[in-house]
Amino acid sequence: MHNSGKERKEKNENRSRELPVTKNEDVEFSREWADEDDLEALARAEAADERAGS
Repeated sequence: MHNSGKERKEKNENRSRELPVTKNEDVEFSREWADEDDLEALARAEAADERAGS
């Protein structure tokens, strides 16, 4: 049985209330402190920027 639009909306609103509240933080990247995962993420981000023409 499929949920009605109203039931889906209520379910999504309930899920939203359960999400943790966070704050955005600016962080400075340092190659000195970077581990392998950080360097891989940096390479992926740079490749994505290049593909996007940035």
